[in-house]
Amino acid sequence: MRKSQTQQNGFSLIEVLIAILIFSIGVLALIALQVTSVRQSSNAKYRSEAALLVNRLIGEMWVTDRVTTTMQANFNTGGAAYTTWAGAVQAQLPGATGADAPTVVVANDGRVTINVFWKAPNEQAADPVHNYIAIARIR
Repeated sequence: MRKSQTQQNGFSLIEVLIAILIFSIGVLALIALQVTSVRQSSNAKYRSEAALLVNRLIGEMWVTDRVTTTMQANFNTGGAAYTTWAGAVQAQLPGATGADAPTVVVANDGRVTINVFWKAPNEQAADPVHNYIAIARIR
């Protein structure tokens, strides 16, 4: 009987170490889940801000005289109304400057294409730029 007891020595210690390992993996998984949750929440925030900014510009277009040439002069990329709106976009969305500045194209048939870009502050330089595209027809 003595021999079987000596073979059992240390078995409880192995069980405890395995239990700690499983618990640690679970805690690390919860931390990773929390990080992903925070990242997705901030992405949703920026996406909703982009949608609100685009809707604001479309609303401004609807209250103008809606003549295509006037809308193209004011709202196409580089126009007076565009410049004001782009300043608001750059103030609210991170990384919406330079090559990632928003673009607005008013076509001759009244079709408007608005493209807004942003890059979250916590993202790496190699991460892709996010964008929100809206197409509307204003006559």
